[in-house]
Amino acid sequence: MEYLIGLILAVATVCLATGVGLARERSFYPTVLIVVGSYYVLFAAMAASRRTIVVESVVAGIFLLFAVFGFKRNLWFVVAALIGHGMFDFVHHFFIDNPGVPHWWPGFCLAFDALLGLFLALRLIRHPHLSEAAP
Repeated sequence: MEYLIGLILAVATVCLATGVGLARERSFYPTVLIVVGSYYVLFAAMAASRRTIVVESVVAGIFLLFAVFGFKRNLWFVVAALIGHGMFDFVHHFFIDNPGVPHWWPGFCLAFDALLGLFLALRLIRHPHLSEAAP
């Protein structure tokens, strides 16, 4: 069920962002990447684990760097990071013990992140000029 909800929410997010014009802004997808990259820090804070907060903050920082670099240089970095974050969500528990993560989160986030990354990839394929930042 979490996969279906993630897919539906990703489609709804893209439809809303496209409909109201948010998706036209170069900053939209990088901003979403920063937000989805920060949730594990929130889960660590909810579990009151200082060590895990630090580890998750470092990982979130990596996704933040991809978001900034993608925004400043080429949105394909954001595509890679969104899809990569979705895959990371699925294997996260093998590498980082974060007791605050809900059991349904990895499936939900995998579906949401990967589909959002695919939507951005399709947009960049259809409109290649959007991928690189203006000089």
